[in-house]
Amino acid sequence: MKTILQTCRGFDIQAWMNFYDSWAETYEQDVEVLSYRAPQLAVDFLDANFCGIREEVQVLDVACGSGLVAKLMSELGFKHFVGVDGSKGMLDQAEKNGLYRDLKLALLGPEPLPAQRGAFDVVILVGALDVDYAPVSVVRELCSASKPGGFICMSRKNHVGKKSEEYKQDLERELQLMEEEGLWSPVGIKQEERYMMDVTAHSEEKYVGGNVYLYKKSAE
Repeated sequence: MKTILQTCRGFDIQAWMNFYDSWAETYEQDVEVLSYRAPQLAVDFLDANFCGIREEVQVLDVACGSGLVAKLMSELGFKHFVGVDGSKGMLDQAEKNGLYRDLKLALLGPEPLPAQRGAFDVVILVGALDVDYAPVSVVRELCSASKPGGFICMSRKNHVGKKSEEYKQDLERELQLMEEEGLWSPVGIKQEERYMMDVTAHSEEKYVGGNVYLYKKSAE
């Protein structure tokens, strides 16, 4: 699996979605082998900072994939999920777990986020913030979908390379700008050294770090 992922570098977003379509049926087993901890890290950080009645919360799971985030959140008492992903194959897998009341197919960036403004108590996006996936502009759409006082949780791996470093700088500049504009306030940023296994390592097991960002939308 590491070798396959290495060959995918440089894909555009549609090529990535085609790849995920073909990967969907074995995705969850494979990412477990890769020690992909991002969903657990994001959900744990959200849960540690969330106050509210979980059973009543409306959750928008963006780039939901096969539904790993919803599975973890459901174990904590969250029950109402809408999922969005660009891969039809992944959405088919997510539908099988029976947790989502609705699943929507959309490419983040090329297509608007198919979510009602101000409708969700929690908006969560795990792993799609990088070059060739979701553009930085998506974070404003996440904020827009949140209710006033709602939480927006995002995680991303610390990818290597000039383009990814530029993306991270652009992302954090946009997050700061949105704070200055009064759209939201930061709850916290958590840095993780063991975000997932490094698929670029050819022999020994190495890990790459990542960040989990958590914001609270301002009251209107």
